[in-house]
Amino acid sequence: MSSGEYERYVAMAATAAGAAMVLNGLMNELLPYELRDALTISASDVVRRLRARLSSTHTVVVDEAEGLAPNQLFDAARAYLASLSGASSAAPRLRASRVNEAQGILVTMDHGEEAVDVHDGVRYTWRLVSRDPVGNAGGSFAGQGSGAGHTGRRGPHGGCHRSFELSFHKKHKEQALASYLPFVVDAAKAIRDRHRDLKMHMIEYDAWTPVDLRHPSTFDTLAMDGDLKRSVMDDLERFVRRKDYYRRTGRAWKRGYLLYGPPGTGKSSLVAAMANYLKFDIYDLELTEVKSNSDLRRLLVGMSNRSILVVEDIDCSIDLPQRGDQGGEKRGKHSFTGGEDNEDKVTLSGLLNFVDGLWSTSGEERIIVFTTNYKERLDPALLRPGRMDMHIHMGYCSPESFKILARNYHSVDDDHTMYPEIEKLMEEVPITPAEVAEVLMRNDGANAALSDLVVFLKTKRGEVGANKGMKHREGNKVDKYEQTMVLYGCP
Repeated sequence: MSSGEYERYVAMAATAAGAAMVLNGLMNELLPYELRDALTISASDVVRRLRARLSSTHTVVVDEAEGLAPNQLFDAARAYLASLSGASSAAPRLRASRVNEAQGILVTMDHGEEAVDVHDGVRYTWRLVSRDPVGNAGGSFAGQGSGAGHTGRRGPHGGCHRSFELSFHKKHKEQALASYLPFVVDAAKAIRDRHRDLKMHMIEYDAWTPVDLRHPSTFDTLAMDGDLKRSVMDDLERFVRRKDYYRRTGRAWKRGYLLYGPPGTGKSSLVAAMANYLKFDIYDLELTEVKSNSDLRRLLVGMSNRSILVVEDIDCSIDLPQRGDQGGEKRGKHSFTGGEDNEDKVTLSGLLNFVDGLWSTSGEERIIVFTTNYKERLDPALLRPGRMDMHIHMGYCSPESFKILARNYHSVDDDHTMYPEIEKLMEEVPITPAEVAEVLMRNDGANAALSDLVVFLKTKRGEVGANKGMKHREGNKVDKYEQTMVLYGCP
């Protein structure tokens, strides 16, 4: 290009710029501000639409809220992106938070940062943006620093609108909407189930009150026969993955367990281990706190899905007469009867209606657990198949259970020199896992703890020998080793 042509182009550009300035001045002078704003917005909209048509990228906007209701897809995307290892490491700016001391530090990307994910061979780019309709008139200010002007940190209640922008090649639009976004929702649900705080709900003022469930019992630490433990875990796993099976067969998606055996054999610990294994909340139903069948229904309907309803010591928490008892039935303040529902008290039929009647369909993926020390005292109506699907007998401490406790409390190997003597004494003396645990906790050293256990077992053997009730000893022998499970229904 010659110098003359260059000067001519510069002059034309200057003329155009001057004309634009003059035109802008005339518009400001002659046109009302409403019309000027409308023309400006229309021009911006035209440019945006033209850019979108020419671009090969498609963008889906996921707002934090839809009206006054939170957008579940936004929450799912936030949980999912926090789990991506590449999302945190690649972003130059991160956000860290911790709202519960029981959980670790949550690290997520900051406003304006991007995270890249690949799913089924398609590359997806996530970007978190914030807009302030007051301070920025609809403009994005994401990632503008951490000073006072970064009003995006005020949250949804401070006038700031947050959203995720999901970008991908436009030829993958159908795959993104039909496959990728549902995958994000399912992955986020699994993440929350793994990391959420478990709750135990108790009855207070005729309503459920939740408290944190911090019980440390797991199937690894549970002093229980290995085969029985594996059978319970397999049954639980089969139950939670068979939603379609229950729906196809027309059955309520629930499972009933009866745990019975002497006190101190680990029934409550097994319930806690089940909750920790499945990540289910526990609802502790104290029947003496319930005044009527209508109150019972209201409480049971108020339970969440993926939960465990527990009625501990059901044989002694209220009057629970056998329906075939002679001479009538006790009618205390809290009693069960086998007849029709009476709204003035809790009845057996009222409880059974929730266990396997019409009210049993009021929730999904629920487990019902009854515990008792005396199975023979329970009304047979509570025990039949379809109500209590598995009857699990928790017996006295066996050598296998004892070794689990010794590993838990003192990291003792299974071939310790004192084991033969202890196992021989346990053959002669019935002892519960709770008693063994109490003795093992008295000493910090393993040898001292095991020696103390030997002394305890010998003392108890002498007490049993002096007891005139030795005729029951043979029955105790069966109990102490027989941890069994009876399966009445297919899970």
